[in-house]
Amino acid sequence: MTVQYTDQSRKSQAAIKRSQEGERMTKGTGFEALSFIHRQLDGLMDPLIMVDHFTMTEPTFGPHAHAGISAVSVIFEDSTGTFRNRDSLGNDIKLAPGDLYWLKAARGAVHDEAPTPGSRTHALQIFVNLPTAQKQDEPSARHIPATEMPVIESPGHRVRVMTGKSNGVVGATPPAMPFTILDITLQANGSFTHRTDPGDAAWLHVIRGEVEVELDAHRHRLSNDAALAAHGANEIRLLSGEGGQAVLLSGVPLREPFVQKGPFTMRDTEQLAAVIAAYEAGQLGSLD
Repeated sequence: MTVQYTDQSRKSQAAIKRSQEGERMTKGTGFEALSFIHRQLDGLMDPLIMVDHFTMTEPTFGPHAHAGISAVSVIFEDSTGTFRNRDSLGNDIKLAPGDLYWLKAARGAVHDEAPTPGSRTHALQIFVNLPTAQKQDEPSARHIPATEMPVIESPGHRVRVMTGKSNGVVGATPPAMPFTILDITLQANGSFTHRTDPGDAAWLHVIRGEVEVELDAHRHRLSNDAALAAHGANEIRLLSGEGGQAVLLSGVPLREPFVQKGPFTMRDTEQLAAVIAAYEAGQLGSLD
């Protein structure tokens, strides 16, 4: 079990920026990932709990439960075939390349995601913490097809606004709290600037190629094995000499204590024990 909460809000916000190395993991013959965990950054990933950058070619995990978080699947456009998503809310959707699925698990939900036969899924699995006030909500979900995502495009960049907003372009609203997810492609010698809302934290990861991040007039070169978390940056500029792709995740830090055990992230140990007992009793739902 992990107990986590580090309040760094008293520091000079513009000075808070740190990189983290992902942990490589494989499971079976059809899954490999680069995993980023909140404990690496002493709270700087807040409101993120975990991000997995993965490739999956065959069913791997089977049905499993979550509670106290949102489980967000971001499917990249270079995926092939479809990614079947089922959950205890009654949804059974084949996600296409470029789609997003946001499951607000809240008090508890069961889901299963796997590529259909012959498919290759290249994606992010993002666990976004829920505020204490939402952890006992009824579960809900939203599927956002790639065809419904607005795109910011100009010489040098193409940016899919999957959720939230950037440069006056507004994407979908998640079923939980406001949160921005940008899929950013930079051409050679291209750049893109995103201005965060006051108080937002940002997390950036290079998906492919070469990308530099400019914060407070200082540049940081990110490898494909790393991510950068930043609090208090008003303007984030991404640049690439050779071309590349990156994701930017941005939202308001919760700055709330939580306890985590596996797929459950709750307010305290009492709430955690209650949701584990509910899961073991079959009360978090099932897949038909």
